[in-house]
Amino acid sequence: MPPSGDETEVTDGHCKCSSGDGGKDRACPHCRRSALPSSSSSCSLFSFESYPVKDYSKLCRVFTASVKGFSIGAGLKGGLSLFAILARLRRRRLLTSARKAEMASSGEDVILAIKETLRYGLFLGTFAGTFVSVDETIAALGGHRRHFRTAKWRALLAGAIAGPSMLLTGLNTEHTSLAVYILMRAAVLASRCGIKSRRFGGICKPLTWAHGDIFLMCLSSSQILSAYILKQDSLPSSYKSFLNKHGGKDAVMLQAVKEIASGMPFSNLKAVEKYYKTTGVDIELDPQMKVPCSIIHGNQSCGGHFLSFLLQAYKRALPVYLPVYLIPALIVHRQGLSKRPYTILGKGLLGTARSSLFLSVYCSSAWMSTCFLFRLLRSCNVPMVAMGTLPTGLALAIEKKSRRIEISLYCLARAIESFFTCMADVGYLPQLKKVRRADVVIFSISTAIIMHCYAIERDVFRSKYRNVLDWVFGVPLPPSDATPRKICR
Repeated sequence: MPPSGDETEVTDGHCKCSSGDGGKDRACPHCRRSALPSSSSSCSLFSFESYPVKDYSKLCRVFTASVKGFSIGAGLKGGLSLFAILARLRRRRLLTSARKAEMASSGEDVILAIKETLRYGLFLGTFAGTFVSVDETIAALGGHRRHFRTAKWRALLAGAIAGPSMLLTGLNTEHTSLAVYILMRAAVLASRCGIKSRRFGGICKPLTWAHGDIFLMCLSSSQILSAYILKQDSLPSSYKSFLNKHGGKDAVMLQAVKEIASGMPFSNLKAVEKYYKTTGVDIELDPQMKVPCSIIHGNQSCGGHFLSFLLQAYKRALPVYLPVYLIPALIVHRQGLSKRPYTILGKGLLGTARSSLFLSVYCSSAWMSTCFLFRLLRSCNVPMVAMGTLPTGLALAIEKKSRRIEISLYCLARAIESFFTCMADVGYLPQLKKVRRADVVIFSISTAIIMHCYAIERDVFRSKYRNVLDWVFGVPLPPSDATPRKICR
């Protein structure tokens, strides 16, 4: 029997609406679906447009998804590795010969980059291939009659089964930050589905707050920047390196601020004075000080330090965002560059300037707000560091609205990881250290939710993400659109 509400009769695989010459009515759901034996539409191997293909092979869909997944994984990781190698080469030129000997050779960097590129390519290629394989297998086992019923849950199961492919990046390499970030993305998609739902719409209504992204950024900043000053070991090494560069303070200065905030005696205050002398500032620090302003900015006032630090931070931020905006413009809009180059490049430069301003204000306001709170209360302790770094997240308002949620979720993932690491280190969560490869479990749950939303509620995705998923996996068919059953005479 055809689905409820659809009385079109199917005979010998053809609708009665079909013309005698074999033509099909594109408005008829049976004619439209009869050309799609697979559980989704297809796309050519490297074409960026998805479209239905007649007699499309399920095995070919698996192969295509695997190749495209590999190309995305290898392309992203390869690009990041290339920039890392170039940055290391530039840094190597500025170092002395003794420091150069301590660094890995350029050949070792290239070999490591190739290995990492292949691992991430295999990871995403296997994930895509596994998801499509499970999806097609369940659809085939369910049969044409139950095809629309399995569509409601098979993407959930396929996403969960494909999750452990993360292990291909390295059996001993944990990706907690990535897993938590993907979990945050899954939570956002689930909340959007909940907002649309009649059952959960009322519960999820607070999630529609227009400035929720800035609120999340403030919470994340409090944890991340507190950890940057007080416990850097709780942060991922790459993110710690990023903060040390853009935080703009030497390690001896951070150690001194940590000691005064923790109520510990100064261990090496002379090192801070020596550091300032190398910059041309002669200062004598008081071991009995109550606030660390003189440690943070020497003889400068808090306001003067904010302005000078802002200019320095902006210069450091520009090289970070320039490739972020210009490289996608050259790749994604390569055809439009010949027609309207000034418009596209102008938007890229404007975005670079805007994002650089955000990062520089973010870093500058972190020191400004903490200094203000320390001077206001004439004291410095751990809770005050957390409170002082909380308003820093307001700098996110400078960014473009479409980028705010991305940045806030990225920072929230690192804040959550840092928070639980701190809790485990102080003994509040001792069982957390015993859990092995929790990142794989979190990632599998997250991908199950994301792929389920992709198959059932496609409109909760932003167009750019949906287009990428469509390119890799093919456009999912509506769950209510069942394959017609052939009527035997």
